[in-house]
Amino acid sequence: MGRRPEVFVRQVSMAEGQRLQRVTRTAKDPVKLRRAIVVLMSAQGQPAPDIAHLLKVTEDYVRDVIHAFNERGFDALDPKWSGGAPRRIDEQTRDWICVIARCDPRFLGRPFSCWSLAKLRDYLIDAGYVTTVSVETVRRVLHERGVSWQATKTWKASTDPDFTAKTRRILDLYDHPPVDGRVICVDEFGPLNLQPRPGRGWRPAGQPVRLRATYRRDQGVRHMIAALDLATGRLHYRIRDRKRWREFLSFLKTLRHRWPDQHLYLILDNFSPHKHPEVRACCAANQVDLVFLPTYASWLNWIEAEFAAVRYFALNGTDHRTHPEQDAAIGAYIRWRNQHARPKTGFAINSKIRRLDYPFKAA
Repeated sequence: MGRRPEVFVRQVSMAEGQRLQRVTRTAKDPVKLRRAIVVLMSAQGQPAPDIAHLLKVTEDYVRDVIHAFNERGFDALDPKWSGGAPRRIDEQTRDWICVIARCDPRFLGRPFSCWSLAKLRDYLIDAGYVTTVSVETVRRVLHERGVSWQATKTWKASTDPDFTAKTRRILDLYDHPPVDGRVICVDEFGPLNLQPRPGRGWRPAGQPVRLRATYRRDQGVRHMIAALDLATGRLHYRIRDRKRWREFLSFLKTLRHRWPDQHLYLILDNFSPHKHPEVRACCAANQVDLVFLPTYASWLNWIEAEFAAVRYFALNGTDHRTHPEQDAAIGAYIRWRNQHARPKTGFAINSKIRRLDYPFKAA
C-alpha cells in the first residue's frame, strides 16, 4: 500500500500569517487554538504526520482542519458546537414560568407573599405546567428572561400644592445664584447617639471587625446644625445639645456675621423651628430670605448629599464612648473636607425633576 499524498494548507499571505500567530497567542478556546497551530505548522511546510505526532492527534484530524481552512478560511478555526440534550421546556412554558414568578403567590392560592425557587418549582409541577423541573433550571430560565430577585423600594410624592413653583425656584437658585447674594443650604444632622456604628473597610478575609452591642445609652444625644455654601462648597456647622429655634437662630446669626455685606438665600425644610416668629423677624431685618422646600422633598436640599458623606466617612465603623470624642471626629472630617471643597454646580443635570411634568409623573 502506497503512502498517502501529503496535504498542505494553501498559500498564506503575510497578513494571514500574522493573524494566525495572534490567534495562537490570545485564543482562549482550546479547539480554536489547536486548529490555528495546525494551520500555522502546515503553512511552515510541516507534513500532516509530523503535525499529528507533535499535537497528539490523528492524521485525519490534521487533514480535515487543513481542508476546512482551504475552503472556508479563518471561519474554519471557530468551533461549531452542536448537539446536546434537547430542551424539555418549550418557549411557551418558559414564558409561563416568568409570568408566574412575577405574580403574587396569594393570587394563585398559595399562603405566602413571595416565591422561593423551590416553592415556584413545586407550584409549576402541581399546576401541570411541567412534569418535572429542577430548581436550577427555574433559576436559569428566570435569569435568561431578565427576571431577577429584587428588594422592594418605597417612594413618596410631595403633597405640597405649590410643589412646582417651589421646586423651580430652588433649581433656579442652584443654577443661577443671585449676583447680590449667596445661596446656602441649611439643615440639621442627627440625633448623634453614642453607639457602635457598623461600617465597611478593608480587612483580612474571614476576619471581620466585631463591634460591641449596647443595651443602655444613657449619655443623651446631640445635634449638628450645618450650612453648605454653594459658592465655595464649604460646610459650616455647630453641634448643640438641642435643636430648638433658639439654637437655630444663634446659628443663623453666625452665618450673617460671616457674610455681613451679602444677601443670604437659605434653602431649608419645613421643620417648625425654622418658621418660628423670632426667626422670621430676625431674617426679615437682616437681608436673609428663607426659601422653604416643598413638603416631602428633602432630597432637593443639596446638603443632604454632604450629610451622607459625613455619616459614611466620619461615623460608620466607629464606637465613640463620649460626645466630645465623637464631636472631634466629625469636626476633623469636615475640616479635611473643606480643604478639598469646590464650588457646587450642576445639581441633578438631566434628571427627571428638570422636566416640566415631573410632579405629575412622580405621583
